[in-house]
Order: sequence, then structure tokens, then C-alpha cells
Amino acid sequence: MTEPAIRVDNISKRYRIGLKEKRQDTVGGEILRMLVSPFYNFRKYRSLYRFKGGVADIDFDAEEQASPDILWAVKGVSFQVAPGEVLGLIGRNGAGKSTLLKILARITDPTIGYAEIRGRISSLLEVGTGFHPELTGRDNIFLNGTILGMRRREIEEKFDEIVQFSGVEKFIDTPVKRYSSGMKVRLAFSVAAHLEPELLIIDEVLAVGDADFQAKCLNKMESIGQEGRTVLFVSHNMAAVTRLCTKALLLEGGRIVNSGSASEVVGAYLNSNLGVTSARHWPDVEKAPGNDVVRLRGVRACNENREVLEAFDIRKPIRLEMTFDVYASGRVLMPHFTVKNREGVCAFLTLDQDPEWRKRPRPAGTYVSTALIPGNLLSEGMIYISVNCLSLNPDAVMFSEKNAIAFSVYDNLDGDSARGDYAREIRGVVRPLLKWTTEYRPGGDGMDFSHMAVEG
Repeated sequence: MTEPAIRVDNISKRYRIGLKEKRQDTVGGEILRMLVSPFYNFRKYRSLYRFKGGVADIDFDAEEQASPDILWAVKGVSFQVAPGEVLGLIGRNGAGKSTLLKILARITDPTIGYAEIRGRISSLLEVGTGFHPELTGRDNIFLNGTILGMRRREIEEKFDEIVQFSGVEKFIDTPVKRYSSGMKVRLAFSVAAHLEPELLIIDEVLAVGDADFQAKCLNKMESIGQEGRTVLFVSHNMAAVTRLCTKALLLEGGRIVNSGSASEVVGAYLNSNLGVTSARHWPDVEKAPGNDVVRLRGVRACNENREVLEAFDIRKPIRLEMTFDVYASGRVLMPHFTVKNREGVCAFLTLDQDPEWRKRPRPAGTYVSTALIPGNLLSEGMIYISVNCLSLNPDAVMFSEKNAIAFSVYDNLDGDSARGDYAREIRGVVRPLLKWTTEYRPGGDGMDFSHMAVEG
């Protein structure tokens, strides 16, 4: 059985708000600090890959309420990560994501709990992390490699690749303190990713880079995972998380509240923020949308097997189902769905064109109308479904439920969607997979353009 690359057991971190670290301002205090430093550094070295805090059974919420100056940033977090797995950490600001990464990167110690990491760690948690501002970019590359335990020859073999990837060739011999934040991020990521760590830890710093560089970073992290190395990735870019990560953890208030496949966890997180899900049901007839003629009883989004999902692969079809009750016979009804993206832009409106009921008065009873959205049609991101039903005789609105359900659509970098091998952001409300053909004629002079000419 393969040992996990990361094992975290009940990790918790407590901060005392407003308390500053004591400084040794006296000569005696400074001498004492110098004397104990070797012992402190030795203990830090021994705990570099296996570390733990105290063991205690604590009611985190009760302690925070009893002591307003106490903050538990991480509360009893446990999980394992397999070698080669790309794990996404998502959640709102203040959920504990960055604190957890700092614990795993050995920047801070846990208050409670235990963690074990197998292999060499490279982390990028803040802009310019690990860089000495007075040293040049070249010197910092060698410094970071040395810290990771690499020999100079090993660093030299990677040097040109690091510099080329970062795009800072012209400034490689300039002190880092003169770099822009974007340049620091590019070089820092390039160093972290190319010095062959077994574990790469990346925080939201990629938000500083431009779109082209972000795409390069995502491709690089994907290749790192394919090489059998492990990646921990924190981001507010949910599309990037679903494309890059195999699994995800959702943190809220310092705790893990959801875990599983990246697409499912991201979909649940986005829907929880919006207060909507991919399925709704109105068991109480009196509260159901509609009137004495027709009432909406349920609506849901599901896959081909009629399983309700919070997130859908962009390549797979999506079934939209609405269930409604007709109480008064004789109306010609037109149920329809309106499909919009997160910005409220309408992708399309689809009407029930089932020939069995088109222009035909409906008798009383329960109806389930289904619209099938083909794969490779919607763009990735959040999708909102509004449900409506019109009467044509007389012309009237029977029910209208705006944003009744919502779900997310994700696009993996597998090369067989409309994205192909293009890793950058693709805008648009829809993303159809169109059939392309290309005609090639060697020499460039065999094509007749006369039919394309426009006389002016």
C-alpha cells in the first residue's frame, strides 16, 4: 500500500489577537537568545518533515466566546493526500486556507495536532516569499535551490528553464527589490515549480500574474501532478480548481465542511454562496409557484442517468426537468427554461416543443417536462435556470420562478472539449464544439480567391 504524501491529523492553530512576540531588548536578553539559537534551530530541523502540536480536547467555539482575544484559525483538520494528487483548498476569505498551508510549509507550528509530509517541499504563499530583496534574481534562484537541498550543478541544469519560464531574462541580474509584484510572482513560481520538489504548495498569489502567465502556471502544475509529484493549490478561481485539481477540500470557519471530487465540491461551494442548489421541490401546494390552474412542484438538473449533480462536465449532456400539476383542464401550455450565466447574460431560452402537447389542451394531472442540453454547448462557470410556464388560451403567465436552480459547468484540460489544448481563459456564454476542416495546398499559389473578391 502506497504511503500518503501528506498525512494531517487533527491540526489546529490558535492565535491570540493583538499579542506581539516578545523581543529581547536588553544585552543580556540578546546574549541568551544567541545561546539558545543552536538548540532551537536543531529542533526545527528535526521537525522539518514530521511535526506536531499539543494534544488536547478543546471546544474551539466555546473558548473563542469566553476569550475574545482568542482566534482558532484552523480547527481539528484531518486529511490525507496521495502522491501525485492535486488537491484544491477552497473557501471564503478567513476560512483558514492560508494558515493551513503555512503549517504544512513549516512557516508556523500547529497548536494542536500532527502532520507528516514525505519529500521535499517547495511553497509559494506570498509575493516574493523566500527572496532576499538585495540579491539579484540569479542569486535568489541559487539561494532557493540550496535551501531545498539541491547541489549547485543541479540548479545550473534547471537555471535556463527557470529564467525562460519566468520571462524576466532582461532583469535576472537586477536586485529583486526593484522587481514589480508580477515579476516577483513569475520568478517565484518558476523557481518553486522547476526545482523538482515532491510537494508544491501554491497560494492565491497567481492572481497577481497576467492571464497568459496564469495559463502557463496551470499547465505546469498539471504536468507536475502527472509526473507523480503532489500539489496543494489554494485559489478563488473556481474554474482553475476544477480544471487542475483531482480532489478538493472546502474550509469554513477553520473546519473542513466538504471534501470529494473537485467539481462536486466547487459546485456545492458556489451554490451555498448563492443560496440555491441544482434541485428544488415544493411539497406544500399552497407555497408552490403558480395559481389555481397550474403550479410548479419541482425542478432539477441531472445527468443522463437522472442523478442530480451540483457540477457537470462540459462535454456531457444535462437534463433539465420541471414537474408541474395542472388542476383545470383545457389550457394550451408552454413550459420553458431560461438559461443564464453568472453575469445574468442569457445563453438561450428553450420552449417545450414536444409534438404530443404542442397546441393541444392539457387535461388535469401531473406533468414532467424535460429539456436536454447537449454536451459541449454551455461555457464553463455558474449556470442559472429560470422556470416559466405560459398559457396560450388565454395568454397569461401561469408561473415564473427566476433562478430556480443553479449548477456549475467545468472544463477539464483533457483536449477533447471545444477548448482543445488551449489553456487560457475562454469567454462567452456558450462554447459549442464546432466541426472544423482545413484544406492545405503546398506552395501557397494553388488557391483561387476570385470567389472571395469584393469590388469596391
